[in-house]
Amino acid sequence: MSITPILLCGGSGTRLWPLSRKSYPKQFADLLGEESLFQASARRLQGEGFAAPVILTANDFRFIVTEQLAAVEQAAQGILIEPEGRNTAPAIAAAALWLVAREPGAMMLVAPSDHAIPDPQAFRAAVAAALPRAEAGDIVTFGIAPTRPETGYGYLELASDAAPAAETPQPLARFVEKPDLACAEEMLAAGRYLWNAGIFLFSAQTMIDAFETHAPKMLAKVREAVTGAAQDLSFTRLAADPWDGVEDISIDYAIMEKATNLAVMPYKGAWSDLGGWDAVWMESQPDATGTVTSDHATAIDCTDTLLRSESPEVELVGIGLTDIVAVAMNDAVLVAHKSEAQRVKEAVSALKARGAAQATSLPIDHRPWGWFESLVTGDRFQVKRIHVNPGAALSLQSHHHRSEHWIVVQGTAKVTVDDDEVLVTENQSVYIPLGAVHRMENPGKVPMVLIEVQTGRYLGEDDIIRYDDVYARGQGAKG
Repeated sequence: MSITPILLCGGSGTRLWPLSRKSYPKQFADLLGEESLFQASARRLQGEGFAAPVILTANDFRFIVTEQLAAVEQAAQGILIEPEGRNTAPAIAAAALWLVAREPGAMMLVAPSDHAIPDPQAFRAAVAAALPRAEAGDIVTFGIAPTRPETGYGYLELASDAAPAAETPQPLARFVEKPDLACAEEMLAAGRYLWNAGIFLFSAQTMIDAFETHAPKMLAKVREAVTGAAQDLSFTRLAADPWDGVEDISIDYAIMEKATNLAVMPYKGAWSDLGGWDAVWMESQPDATGTVTSDHATAIDCTDTLLRSESPEVELVGIGLTDIVAVAMNDAVLVAHKSEAQRVKEAVSALKARGAAQATSLPIDHRPWGWFESLVTGDRFQVKRIHVNPGAALSLQSHHHRSEHWIVVQGTAKVTVDDDEVLVTENQSVYIPLGAVHRMENPGKVPMVLIEVQTGRYLGEDDIIRYDDVYARGQGAKG
C-alpha cells in the first residue's frame, strides 16, 4: 500500500523575518538552494511507495502551492484550505477524514513543509522501516539523533528498554518540552533522548480513532467542516462555521501525549526545522571561518557570521563581525547576534505595533497569474513592475478611481480595453482610461513584464470590479 504524504504549509514563519513574512512564509522561499522548502518536501516524498500528496494550507497560499508543485512537475491529490489557522491537530484530523473517505485503509505521513532533510533517500528508508508498525495500528513519530544540546526543539524520551541506535521503531516513554540549556546538556549526555521532528506515520483510521478517544468534540467539529466543504477550482474549502469552533491546539497536546499506541522511529540523518537564522547559517555550509555569504554580500575579516542580501540592488558588506546574522532586503534589514536569533519574533511584533507594512508583507505581491512589485508611490500616483507567467491572464476588470498606463518591457501582452483587443510588444504602451473594462494576458511562452503607472485619487488594491476571472476570485479581491 502506498503512503500519502500530508504536507502542512499554512504557517507564517516569523522567526525568519524579513525573508519570511505572513504574505509569503519561509516554506515557499528559496532558503537553501534553487527550490523552496515546500518543493523540496514534495520531491522528497514522491516516487515508489508514495501517493500524490494532500496539502493543508491557507487561502492566501493556494495558488502559490499549485504553482510551486507544477514547477517540480507534481500535482496534489487534494489541497484543503483552512478557513483560519488552528494549529496541527485540526489540520491532521481534517486530512485523515478527507482521505479515509476516499481510501479507507490509507496510510498517512504527516510532515511540515518547512524542514530541511538533505538526504531524501535515507529519510525514505526510515519511513519504509517504520511502515510495518504503522500498518499494525501504531502511531509512529520520528525522532532525530541529537548532535548538540539544542534548546529550540522538543524532545522524545525513549523507554528504558529501547535501543537508541536501532533502525526500527522503538517504545516511547514521553514527550519533553523545550528544555533550558542545563537540561538539554543532561539529555544529550544520557543518550536516550531524540529531537521531536513533528513527523508522524499512521493509518488514517488509527488517527480518527485516536481523536474519537482523546478529542471527540474537536473531531465532531472538524468532521462538520470536512462534510460541509465546498469545491473551488482544484481546492477543497473546509466549511468556515464549524471550523470557527475548533480548538487551536497542536497534535502533540491533543493526541500524542495521551495516546498509548506510540512508537518512535530513530533517524540518524541530518535534519533541521530551520527555526531561526542561526539554523539557516548552520545548514548553509559555512566556510573555514564559519562565514556564509550570499550573492551581493561581502565579508571582510568576519567569523561565524551570516551575510545575506536578497536583492541585486542591495550590496551587503560586513567588516570584522563575529557571530552576527545580517539579512538585507529592499524594504527591511535585520542585524542580530546569532545567539539572539530566536528573538526575531519580538521585532515583528514591534513592527506590527507601529503599523509597519514590512512586518507582514513583502515588496513583491504574489498572485495566481504571477507577481507585482510596487516601485514608487506618491500622492495620486503609483508605479509597479508586473510579471505575468506564460499563458496566464489577469481578470477582466475595471476601476472606479484610477487610470493606468502600461509599458511592456519584456515579452508580449494581449490587452483588452472595452471592445478593442491588441497585442503590445516590447517598448510599446497602452492607456487604460478610468472606468474602462480591461484585461492583460500573456499569450507567449516566456514571462511578460510590464511597467504600470497608476494615477487617481485612490490606488488601493480593492478598487476593482471583476467581470470574469479564471481563478474564481470574488469582487474586491486583490489582483
